[in-house]
Amino acid sequence: MVSKAASETLAEADPPPVAAGGKYLDSNVSGAAKILVVGPLGVGKTTLIGTVSEIEPLSTEASMTQASVRVDPHVDSGKRTTTVALDFGRLTIDGDLVLYLFGTPGQQRFLPAWQDLAKGALGALALVDTRDLTASFDALGNLEDLDLPFAVAVNVFPSGPRYDADDIRTALDLLPETPLVTCDARDRVSSIRALIALVRHLINVATEPS
Repeated sequence: MVSKAASETLAEADPPPVAAGGKYLDSNVSGAAKILVVGPLGVGKTTLIGTVSEIEPLSTEASMTQASVRVDPHVDSGKRTTTVALDFGRLTIDGDLVLYLFGTPGQQRFLPAWQDLAKGALGALALVDTRDLTASFDALGNLEDLDLPFAVAVNVFPSGPRYDADDIRTALDLLPETPLVTCDARDRVSSIRALIALVRHLINVATEPS
């Protein structure tokens, strides 16, 4: 649940300060939200969660083998590990709202794990890579099938081409109200801004007239 106080804080133009964090939640926390971080293999989900998490993140990375090339499309030849279950991290915003972040495996064959992780989630941050926007189609389709609100964050890779936001929206067939932002999954402030854009969207969805 996102509290009223958290909603008012996130409605401001600038991102709120981030709590220093620790093993235990601050007593001021009054709202919590389960958030998925999704996207294709190698798009930066594990990196983003590790970057923003205020606790030691849980990662289920396993070494990739040559066999994976035959079953997983879009495999980056330089990638050596992949998430096989989930990533998990925690982020407290302004001492009031805590986000529990669950990263999903990037391969479509792990869809049953997606469906389990999506239970109780309020929304998702979908990471995309301009080097291959088509690789994100399955992830976005899964979110639509699950009827889960989401925002899209373009994880900027140095070697990736730059496109106008309208071109990316067209390529991904995004609805006008779907937030589209850019981020660097290695940068804490950039990644937190992407998550705040998602939470603002979730607040708008929850409060708009039916």
